[in-house]
Amino acid sequence: MNKQQVSALAGAFAVALATMATPAAQTEDGMLTWRVVANNGDTIPGHATRQFNSYNPPSVNAHGLVVFRARSTGRPQGPVSGIYVRDMDGDDGDLARIADRDAEVPQPNNTTYPGDHAPGGSALATYNEFPSIPRIATGENAIATRGNHPPVWTYALPEDGTETRAGTTGVYVHLRASEPHTAALITGASLLGTVSPSPYMDFADIFRVPGVEPATRFEVFPGSPSITDDGIIAFKGNYSIPAPGAAQTETISQTGVFWRRVVQDYAGGFDPIELIANSQTPVPNRGACQAGTQFGSTAPPSAANDSVVFAGYDDEHAPTCGGIYRAGLGKRAGGLRTLVGIGAKVPGREGDRFTRFGEGLSYDGRFVGFWGTWGDVTKTLRLYCPQEGNRVRRDYCNHAGDFSPVAGSGEIRGDPASVCDDTSDPLYPICYQEKAVPLHQGIFVLDTVTRQLATIALAGPEAPFDDFLYWNYSGAPPGVGHGEGHAEPPRFRSSAFLSASARAGATFRIAYLGRSGPLDPLTNAYLDPVDGVYLTTVRGASEQATVMLLETGMDGSLVDGDAVWDDDDEPSTPDVGLPIVTLGLEREALRGNWLVLSASMGDEEKGWAGVYAAKLGPPDAAN
Repeated sequence: MNKQQVSALAGAFAVALATMATPAAQTEDGMLTWRVVANNGDTIPGHATRQFNSYNPPSVNAHGLVVFRARSTGRPQGPVSGIYVRDMDGDDGDLARIADRDAEVPQPNNTTYPGDHAPGGSALATYNEFPSIPRIATGENAIATRGNHPPVWTYALPEDGTETRAGTTGVYVHLRASEPHTAALITGASLLGTVSPSPYMDFADIFRVPGVEPATRFEVFPGSPSITDDGIIAFKGNYSIPAPGAAQTETISQTGVFWRRVVQDYAGGFDPIELIANSQTPVPNRGACQAGTQFGSTAPPSAANDSVVFAGYDDEHAPTCGGIYRAGLGKRAGGLRTLVGIGAKVPGREGDRFTRFGEGLSYDGRFVGFWGTWGDVTKTLRLYCPQEGNRVRRDYCNHAGDFSPVAGSGEIRGDPASVCDDTSDPLYPICYQEKAVPLHQGIFVLDTVTRQLATIALAGPEAPFDDFLYWNYSGAPPGVGHGEGHAEPPRFRSSAFLSASARAGATFRIAYLGRSGPLDPLTNAYLDPVDGVYLTTVRGASEQATVMLLETGMDGSLVDGDAVWDDDDEPSTPDVGLPIVTLGLEREALRGNWLVLSASMGDEEKGWAGVYAAKLGPPDAAN
């Protein structure tokens, strides 16, 4: 399809949606009906006077259980933020809370803090924030998430008896998320890897970094953890080891991907954290790299069934070798296998070879969906520093607040990559950064059984789309973040958003976000781009069918009947639908026949947002 064909398809599909009157999940011709999982009109579970205001992209399992992160506004007493679920199969279930800022961190947790909601004015440590999206198992109601909190464990140092506190972040699991009131969160991974012994168990035995001596703790768990139907979590972890031949105070930062089987028990049971690959693991397909080259970076993994996939490189910023890998879990643990490597042929592109892959891999146990690029041609994209969200991070990017340089000093106190003195920029004094973005990009799916690699969509000159990458400014400024560890510094990070799921046999579906629109020749920023969610069904090596599901600018009332406003103050005239402004999609957005996403709608007069679900046809349907 070319850009004109995509636009025509979008218009036709919008008309079809607009004319639907049946509340059924799906009509005979395959058109979708969107159902509200949660929106701004919903009361937050556990907080009778507060309502949802913003949402991250949700995840769903094959049975229609949706999990998402959401929050309220910050007024009047600070935001409510947490992890929530809703069962959308059959009669829609009630919204339920998995955890929020009032929830106690699960054991190990022996440290009390002042709290008005607890008898005696104190309570065990509760959460501060949930810094990543929650993820869900493919076929079971198990979810995994990250949580930040004050130190949870108070203990005496063995060498001198000094009291200390530890454990400010971890990976947390709910094995029966459809029954949040009858089961509880458990700890899957923690920063307590050097606490040994404890009155209950030797935490170093289960939470330490595997394969490192002496016992070493993790410092942070970047990204979102994944979980399988069998209760195995897979996650990325960063840690430090002593620099060879240097003083004990000098360390080297390390990273890796790990797994652990958890059970409904204290500290998640007695099984230890196991290694998948880390900074000492040789890159299997070294390609142009020297023999013995090790992983310099790994991405948060995706796990399903009894295996895990992840992206890894020798050098995150300028990779020479690396790719996408799969390893066994549990009883089948080990055996790092290259699925697609740097230098592999791009399907349908004679002479072109992959140079890089995206971090966010979608994996359902058979099909791996991913973003990839080839060639060395780039375009310059200007990214403006955020004006909303976390204040400290925002100030760091914009050289504002505590990060403002002293006038005339020439000192850079904020992000050194930010340009803040370009008076010719139309948005000055907002700071910006410029990034080199690959001109040639694509969305691909690998069948790990047949080894067939399919091209789903392309971006670039003469391609249907202009971009698949979306940017977010994240990280912890110097001196801010986790007190025990080294959080990754703030920077613009790019992601492509897609989700692949099997239909029947070798057929599958994939949903993805794509962007179309020109760049402003003066600023290198997109001019009124159109972002859309597209769904491709693949029935064979060459048989594909793609439909546009939603695009920015469309009438938001097609998704949510509450996304309307009275534009003329005339009660006799119908309300007007608010236009869709943003769409969010994650790697577990499509599972079985269920598709979920987040959307915000609004204009200068009113805003609305929510999480939405649609049920596709069965695997043998023709849609």
